[in-house]
Amino acid sequence: MVPKSPSLLLHIRDWIALPFVVTVIIPFLLYRTGAQLMRTPPGTLQIVGGIVYMLGLSMQLYTTSLFFRFAQGTLAPWQPTQKLVIRGPYRYCRNPMITGVVMMLLGEGLFFNALAILIWGCLFFVMNTMYFIFKEEPAMLARFGDSYAEYKRQVPRWIPRLRPFKSSDYSLRS
Repeated sequence: MVPKSPSLLLHIRDWIALPFVVTVIIPFLLYRTGAQLMRTPPGTLQIVGGIVYMLGLSMQLYTTSLFFRFAQGTLAPWQPTQKLVIRGPYRYCRNPMITGVVMMLLGEGLFFNALAILIWGCLFFVMNTMYFIFKEEPAMLARFGDSYAEYKRQVPRWIPRLRPFKSSDYSLRS
């Protein structure tokens, strides 16, 4: 029996439970602490922060849409994907969705001149790196076998390849 893709409502639920909480609720609470990156927020910080945030948001939304269309699962670990997504930015690095979230946090930290949000972005990155190494990657290897092993060998976790990954496995080709 072919697994059914989760509904749009489940994708929205999981998007709110994870990226929304991480990039909106927690930064809002941290911003209220008042710790500033610099004494006065120069306009350049806000411009750079806004650009970084928008690039991260675009990446996060695009990669989430790929999960909705192709993965037969959601971005949440409690509803793991049933198909390996190697399309778009996933052909360059293994975790572009998290890269987008980290960019959003860094952009927010700069835009709002908030040291606490920048620290949260760094902690989020470290926590996700540990999660991927010890939980996600072994689970992906168990779920997808040799296909994932080849992908993992050739596509870096965070720093993008210069050329898109092209699998020798026909089932992985985009």
